Amino acid sequence: MSAWVEDVLGAGYEQRTIDLGTDPDGEGEVVATLVRARPATGPLGREPRRAFLWVHGFSDYFFQTELAEFFAERGYAFYALDLRKCGRSRRPGHTPHYVSDLTLYDAELDAAIAIIREETGGFEVVLGAHSTGGLILPLWLARRGAREIGVTALVLDSPWFDLQGSPWIRSVGTQVIRTVSRLRPFERLPLPDGDAYGASLHTSGAGEWDYDTEWKPLTGFPVTFGWLNAVRRGHATLHRGLDLGIPSLVLRSDRTWFARRHGPRTDASDAVLDVKQIARWAGCLGGSVTSLPIPGARHDVFLSQAAARAAAYAAIDRWSAFHDLD
Repeated sequence: MSAWVEDVLGAGYEQRTIDLGTDPDGEGEVVATLVRARPATGPLGREPRRAFLWVHGFSDYFFQTELAEFFAERGYAFYALDLRKCGRSRRPGHTPHYVSDLTLYDAELDAAIAIIREETGGFEVVLGAHSTGGLILPLWLARRGAREIGVTALVLDSPWFDLQGSPWIRSVGTQVIRTVSRLRPFERLPLPDGDAYGASLHTSGAGEWDYDTEWKPLTGFPVTFGWLNAVRRGHATLHRGLDLGIPSLVLRSDRTWFARRHGPRTDASDAVLDVKQIARWAGCLGGSVTSLPIPGARHDVFLSQAAARAAAYAAIDRWSAFHDLD
């Protein structure tokens, strides 16, 4: 593992490369990148007494400094992980975000937790994740045992709990995905282009967020059959039910609006996932689950417009106080 160096986010943020060796999927050497925040604390600033680890979704990476500042103000040592082939961790020759099995992420998640626990002297860790990350983390926790590795709570932001679209896509479509993934795992699904969600976020469109569009394209990265097959296997495991044994907070928008091009409704809806599916499957996490719709939120609740973001942060404060995490 490398030493900590200044991160691309600049002052107050540092990154450390986690070497993962040869890619089991045949794309050379792979790494993950752990980011830690040293932001100036605000009026609620406290000495850290817990840690928080954030994991991004598909076509994404960590750049949400407002989220880091929120947790730092509340006494958390904040970390974020760019998974293999994602964001800071992508190297030439890598298919963006590609894995053939979600269990491959165990290596970087194990390493990240070990680093955090060592650096903080054994702080309890609260985990957070968005979209696909919100599927990856619960499955990993179920394999590892949350309490056994020092994880005491989970915050999920629009987790991807099922495949959106018509019922036949989840039945016949899944069988097609499975078959093609065996023969041509890196082949791209023939999906229509659209930048509605990306344009709602980025400053080049209607959004307020300035991020690297090489790492998070406005139209998203292409979806491959092999990667989607890994996700569908993860969905099946989740649907059979987990028993994480820790409190979970699941945040989502109160509505879905699918569109290829940006419009006013895109700014106040989940333009990527079906929020009813998130609500339906939240109970599969086990333990104490609080599932909350945030009115007017986008797919990434923490990249929503100001009022929805404020509501989401207030919900975390209430939930944290109830579970003695504040």
